[in-house]
Amino acid sequence: MKATKPFSLLTDFDIYLFRKGEHTRLYLKLGSHPIELEGQKGTYFAVWAPNADYVAVIGDFNGWDRGKNPLFKREDGSGIWEGFIPDVEKGMLYKYFIARGSWWAEKGDPFAFYWEVPPRTASIVWELNFRWEDDKWMEERHRFNNINSPWCIYEVHIGSWKKGLTYREFADEIAEYLKEMRFTHLELLPVMEHPFYGSWGYQITGYFAPTSRYGTPEDFMYLVNKLHQNNIGIILDWVPSHFPKDLHGLAYFDGTHLYEYPDWRKGWHPDWDSFVFDYGKPEVRSFLLSSAHFWADVYHADALRVDAVASMLYLDYSRREGEWIPNIYGGKENLEAIEFIKKLNESLYGDFPHIQTIAEESTAWPMVTRPVYTGGLGFGFKWNMGWMHDTLFYFSKDPIYRKYHHNDITFSIWYAFSENFILPLSHDEVVHGKGSLINKMPGDYWQKFANLRALLAYMWAHPGKKLLFMGSEIGQFDEWNHESSIQWNLLDYESHRGVHRLIKDLNRTLKENPPLYELDCSYEGFEWIDFHDWEKSIISFIRKDSAGNKILVVCNFTPVPRYNYRVGVPEGGFWKEILNTDAKEYWGSGIGNMGGKEADPVPFHGRPYSLELVLPPLAVIYMKKEK
Repeated sequence: MKATKPFSLLTDFDIYLFRKGEHTRLYLKLGSHPIELEGQKGTYFAVWAPNADYVAVIGDFNGWDRGKNPLFKREDGSGIWEGFIPDVEKGMLYKYFIARGSWWAEKGDPFAFYWEVPPRTASIVWELNFRWEDDKWMEERHRFNNINSPWCIYEVHIGSWKKGLTYREFADEIAEYLKEMRFTHLELLPVMEHPFYGSWGYQITGYFAPTSRYGTPEDFMYLVNKLHQNNIGIILDWVPSHFPKDLHGLAYFDGTHLYEYPDWRKGWHPDWDSFVFDYGKPEVRSFLLSSAHFWADVYHADALRVDAVASMLYLDYSRREGEWIPNIYGGKENLEAIEFIKKLNESLYGDFPHIQTIAEESTAWPMVTRPVYTGGLGFGFKWNMGWMHDTLFYFSKDPIYRKYHHNDITFSIWYAFSENFILPLSHDEVVHGKGSLINKMPGDYWQKFANLRALLAYMWAHPGKKLLFMGSEIGQFDEWNHESSIQWNLLDYESHRGVHRLIKDLNRTLKENPPLYELDCSYEGFEWIDFHDWEKSIISFIRKDSAGNKILVVCNFTPVPRYNYRVGVPEGGFWKEILNTDAKEYWGSGIGNMGGKEADPVPFHGRPYSLELVLPPLAVIYMKKEK
């Protein structure tokens, strides 16, 4: 039966917003939607293909016949083709047959909620139907999801955390694990449908569908619901910077460069051999805005981590001279992408006040996390790539040489409050020959673990929210491989269990002590005690909260224990040692301060009091001023 013409889900206002680039709910109108029309059950289809001469729906319901179910092109200039097809039900497979002159292609639905399991490429008619039970979390999300809250993020690739798990199986296991380890948020590498598993989800074809590799959309909703019921936030990686060239996807969608820039100097990305979205087209902006809103609205995402922002901001990103086109002012900034990013953040924070957006932005672009109305890009957080690079460079050095690189460990504080930062030790740092975290560490077997524990405790004490990629919390020696699971068997060894226990205790200590998180994004939360002792590779500083509570952090980055080491403190009284990475339960040597120290009325480091401490080898200690 042919598509019937009169019915449309689209209003004149929908078309106005779509063509203006401001529609944020297109997923309610475009795509496939099972409905009942005049007593007849079926499915309404709508697709944007303005340059096509002919569009039809093909599927298992019509034998994939290109002539049976043509769609009708709207007469309002929107370029949208639509129609109602009776008897098409949830679960049926379909694609759009699109022809332009002698060119034709069979395309998946850009707005499909569900796809076949790759390598199959058909879209699936679907209705999203799930009973959410996360009202309490959604009502109180502002308590857990703001810049003054503790953030301990566990970054995961679902397919290789434990191989073979479905969304529901993963949900039950990961929720218990995150509770045990006291992480606050789970960040997932892109779950949006992607044809090539080895892209880790960063080459997306289905911007409105969780990958079917692990189950149905409702199964993924179960995962989010389960996390929220356990007071764990979920961060989704989202990729509006580029998309793959797969024939069934967005590329050359209607016989023209519809979603991508037509000129290869703007529309092709050399790093990923993929297409770049045309941010100058209002309809493309509406598509991307709707995708972002979809995950916040329909799937209750608490944050979106926006991938490869630098590649969006700069026209010359990874391009040589002659391979890029300057903007209208002759500059290298992509003005259209900048305006899109600002609109994205304004609209998301406007509609979902307690959500966060996170920029993976690797340059010194100013005011990334400042409001749009002050001239910023409007993100909530930014990954601190400079901290990550300098810190890993420093820790990779043999301790005997660290005194010559002291500036690499202290420099980050000078810009730590220029943005709202997240400190990432992410998947990017443990692939492509870079080695696992522990294999970046110098020294013998014991020193590698001691260095790793010191790195983690230093990171948890440094201003900024924390992100750790899966496997790093057990000191996995192998690089991450998406084809295999984390080496959980390493927890049979005390050395690896020690790192695991430390992460749990670092998360607990951070969550229980506001000085370690409340003023992460303000210079008022940090105070150097001493960063001049480059000869011994020792640094010390204070973390503070708004109530004036203080935690002293002292880091000894050499394997030499330091006895009778004096550190100035601002107050007298007893300072309790609340964490020591050299403790025996972490597989350390057990050197410490016997639970704490009474401050001496001996001025030092410009403070009226001081502590005479024992600094364990390759270790970090936290000391809390008791009231």
